[in-house]
Amino acid sequence: MEVVKDHPDLPAAHRFPLPNGNLNTLLPHIVRRFSPLSETASLDAQVLAAKLLGVPRSWLLAHPEARLTDRQQQALALAVQRVEAGEALPYVLGTWEFFGLEFTVTPEVLIPRPETELLVEQALLWLKDHPNRRRIADIGTGSGCIAVTLAVKIPELLVTAGDISAAALEVARKNAELHGVARRVRFVRSDLLAQFGPEEPPPAGRVFDLLCANLPYIPSRTLTALEVSRKEPYLALDGGQDGLVLVKRLFSQLKAQPGWMADGGRILLEVEAGQGAAARSLARRLFPRAEIQVLPDLAGRDRLLMIDLPDRE
Repeated sequence: MEVVKDHPDLPAAHRFPLPNGNLNTLLPHIVRRFSPLSETASLDAQVLAAKLLGVPRSWLLAHPEARLTDRQQQALALAVQRVEAGEALPYVLGTWEFFGLEFTVTPEVLIPRPETELLVEQALLWLKDHPNRRRIADIGTGSGCIAVTLAVKIPELLVTAGDISAAALEVARKNAELHGVARRVRFVRSDLLAQFGPEEPPPAGRVFDLLCANLPYIPSRTLTALEVSRKEPYLALDGGQDGLVLVKRLFSQLKAQPGWMADGGRILLEVEAGQGAAARSLARRLFPRAEIQVLPDLAGRDRLLMIDLPDRE
């Protein structure tokens, strides 16, 4: 397991050993060390220990008397030190859960977040209501969590997933292979839609019924003050001056080459909580006949721009 490896960026001052003992002793100690770093210190400690031991979190709670082997103790100590040194927990673990599936994550990709599950839920609802619509695009795929999840849930789905980062695409390919959908997910290194194909108009097999995108949307000035900018890839977070630069460019590409989207198709874009009205306005200018909504997340904040394109008259 990855966390047993030493980490070259850890100075000696960070090498604080864990106390010997059972889980009932170790977990509270880790929680105390994580508390200054995380609002979910207890959960983080449990997730880390469960991953290391290869057991569910429920097993930890049911077996507080369990003792770690020397190797497990060493691996846990190194993992805790990496988190204390500023590394994001999912990168230490090497995996993270999204929509009930486990995804490989590395510092080259954004960590999948619960908010993005709203996009997947809406995509699945639409695909189930439109059984003859089975070609989709995932723009800015990152770890591939959206593309792979949809391909897993809809067995006949054909997905084209693009990202400007070659390193991110490698991670996404691994996740497609991990979940057995690599034959149905085509990966393209592309600046949004720019390199999806040289043909104009796109051939029939490259017209998308559904387009999904979780593009970088944090305004640049805001991002520089956030801790996430020092832990996760800046390229996957920076949305430019107003946070909508990538959305505007995607809309410009769709306007220049409208044949990418099928008549009656749907576009789903995750947006930052304060961008709902501005994103809706942008969409209205490009798609004046479309039905456009902004859906809230579980916290009631604007999160998902949904554009239902009109059928051909």
